[in-house]
Amino acid sequence: MSDPIERSAAFYNAIARYYDAENEHKLDDLPFYSSLAAEHGDPILDIGCGTGRVTFHLAAEGYRVHGLDLARGMLERAERKLRGRADLRDFAMFYHGDALTFTFPTRYKLILLPYNAFMHFHTAQAQRQLLTRLATCLAPDGLIVFDLPNAAEVFSTQDDGALRLERTFIEPESGNLVMQQSVSALDRVEQLQHITWIYDEISADGILRRTVAPLTLRYVFPAELDLLLELCGLARFERMGDYDGSPFSETSSNLIVLATHKDL
Repeated sequence: MSDPIERSAAFYNAIARYYDAENEHKLDDLPFYSSLAAEHGDPILDIGCGTGRVTFHLAAEGYRVHGLDLARGMLERAERKLRGRADLRDFAMFYHGDALTFTFPTRYKLILLPYNAFMHFHTAQAQRQLLTRLATCLAPDGLIVFDLPNAAEVFSTQDDGALRLERTFIEPESGNLVMQQSVSALDRVEQLQHITWIYDEISADGILRRTVAPLTLRYVFPAELDLLLELCGLARFERMGDYDGSPFSETSSNLIVLATHKDL
């Protein structure tokens, strides 16, 4: 499996049963997306929608949202949730596909790449292909939203190769305790973070089940993203350092960029 996007999908298929439990406290970005939806309207496209964390939030507020993901394991969980939410069936729709080749059914007022989604595109060629495609399905007055980590923070630290305990949580279907750990290495030349995630699930009888799942993410710097946007017929509309709209700086935790068509 050589394609980076397919390798990312394989990672999420492997850890899909843990995803909701490990991210249940990831709520800080949702009011930000709500405010953008209130300003720009729908339809909305959620790239890398996973199990529907952002899609369901916006659908529950009455917006039409299309979620796209290549990981079938994640989408199966999203669709299972949707079957239990008759009130959202007219608002949420999920598609399986690769954003680089998928034929989008409409033009969108908002296109979201939340929670590091753009980091799964590892090369300039893939990034440009994605942005060019998104530009074609962005409504004339629409907005593309990138939520990324601030690369400066990571690049200023040294790798130590340590195994880290990230969090512990209860896997709801089994009731088992899960210890999530990671070890990572940063390739500063290619701007790639190679992470091995380790999920140790401990059953009631003390048996340990281990899932080892590698993932690679590509960091993007602010000026680099600006140039990519321009090459693809887009332009940065705004840059922020957090969901509260604070200005971006070298100490910001996030790099949040809003982009639109270049001629606007």
